[in-house]
Amino acid sequence: MRRRRLNDDDLALWRRVTERTEKLELNKLFTPEIDAPAPAPPQIRRAKITLQGNKPQPSVKKRSNDLRPTLSEQMKTAPVQMDHKAFGKLKRGKLRPEGRIDLHGMTLDRAHPALNRFIMDAHARGKRLVLVITGKGKRRDEGGPIPVRDGVLRHQVPQWLSMPPLSALVLQITQAHVSHGGGGAYYVYLRRNR
Repeated sequence: MRRRRLNDDDLALWRRVTERTEKLELNKLFTPEIDAPAPAPPQIRRAKITLQGNKPQPSVKKRSNDLRPTLSEQMKTAPVQMDHKAFGKLKRGKLRPEGRIDLHGMTLDRAHPALNRFIMDAHARGKRLVLVITGKGKRRDEGGPIPVRDGVLRHQVPQWLSMPPLSALVLQITQAHVSHGGGGAYYVYLRRNR
């Protein structure tokens, strides 16, 4: 691409700019001033202590660079599709799952078809509540520039359940009670078989 030559107006403007500028002397730019005050030492921030009962508890906020809500936060904010009374029992672990599948230790390409078969079979048999065990996952993040989530299956299963063909069969997905696996398992509440 050819450079455009400056016309007379551009040259006149450039001359006016250069007449008002001062030449910088590099030696004077980077010499420290002797009379300048020393910088203040960095302040140490201390955690606030709040009293709960008899024990002091530090209230330190956990900081994270990940702006996306955690999986458990996403589940908590999801709207309740099923009966609220039954949902309360479900969250307390009072409802007993009618079937369960353990995907723990499977690869993604084995787990997805197994989950599809299990959910479709459970729905065809008229089951309402099933337990899907994923496991909590291995710690695989080695501190590289791209973060790696723990528990690939744990993050993938809710997505699979919310996509066709399973989305038409699933009414509610929620994290299981501790007695049924806690963060490593999901309750899947299925729609009625019509």
